[in-house]
Amino acid sequence: MGARVLVVHDGRSPRVARMAEAVAEGVHRAPGAEAEVKDVSQAGRGNLERADAIALGSPNWSGITGLMKQWMDDLGDLWEEGVLNGKPGAAFTTGRGRSSGIEFTLLSLIHWMLANGMIIVGLPWSDRMRVSGAYYGAAAAGEIAADDLALARDLGERLARVALRLGDASGQ
Repeated sequence: MGARVLVVHDGRSPRVARMAEAVAEGVHRAPGAEAEVKDVSQAGRGNLERADAIALGSPNWSGITGLMKQWMDDLGDLWEEGVLNGKPGAAFTTGRGRSSGIEFTLLSLIHWMLANGMIIVGLPWSDRMRVSGAYYGAAAAGEIAADDLALARDLGERLARVALRLGDASGQ
C-alpha cells in the first residue's frame, strides 16, 4: 500500500516553492509514500481526487494570494460532493516577518481543508518552532533558514505517515 501526497503551492513565490520541495522531500522519507508537487495553476480536480493527502502552500500576501483564493473558490463544489472528506491535509507558508500574518495564512488554508471534511495534520512542538513560529503548519519568517526547511520536511513526512495509516485502516 502506498500513499500519494499532492503538494499544491502558489509558484510565483520562490520561497514557497522551496518549502513545497522540502515538504515533498519529507513525504519521500515515509516508506511507500510518493509526492507530486504542483503549481496552483496546474493543479485541478483530478489531482485532488487521486491524492491520498494534500499539502497546500501560499506566500503570505496579507493572507493567501488571490490566485490561491481563486483556485479554492473554483473548486468550491468539492465540499458538497465530499471528494476530499477524510483525506489528511497540511499547510505551509512564508512571509516577510513573524507578525506579518503568517498564522492567518496558515489558518486560511486550513479553513478550506476543514470545510472539505479533511483531517488536519500539524506539527508537534519542537524547539525549532521558537524561531519559525510554525504552530499550525510549516512556516518561514524572513529568509528561509535550515530549521524552516527541516520543519517542512517533518510536516511532509508526518502527513504521508498519517495518509499511510488511514489507508491501512480503510483496507485500501
